[in-house]
Amino acid sequence: MPVVIARVSAEPLDIDAHLAAVDDAASGALTTFVGRVRDNDPDARTAVVALEYSAHPDAEQFLHRIAEQAIGDTGALVAVSHRIGRLEVGDAAVVIAVASGHRDAAFTVCREVIEQIKRELPVWKRQVESDGTTAWKGLGG
Repeated sequence: MPVVIARVSAEPLDIDAHLAAVDDAASGALTTFVGRVRDNDPDARTAVVALEYSAHPDAEQFLHRIAEQAIGDTGALVAVSHRIGRLEVGDAAVVIAVASGHRDAAFTVCREVIEQIKRELPVWKRQVESDGTTAWKGLGG
């Protein structure tokens, strides 16, 4: 099962659980990506204090398909999750772990997963600034 985790969750994301999910003695490479809430945005007038994520009910199915397509015929294993709900600065919004036989595939698959999440995953975020201003920020994480 090449996609071992594809989850959209309101619970905090566990990086160690993603690493353990792709642990494979045949894999010589392991890459990770953690997307976190930052305290700034080029479009924000004041400091960013939170992001509020919401998702389409089928978002998990989209996420699974994104991971499958990124894997292709590489033989890689992928564990990926996207958080929903209110996240504070520093919280993990996306966690991806990829294991494969070789580093090139691990990096390529990991990058493809996050790029496709940004383009295709039906998850929306509302940015909250310190002055109370909010702004919706489109598809993806």
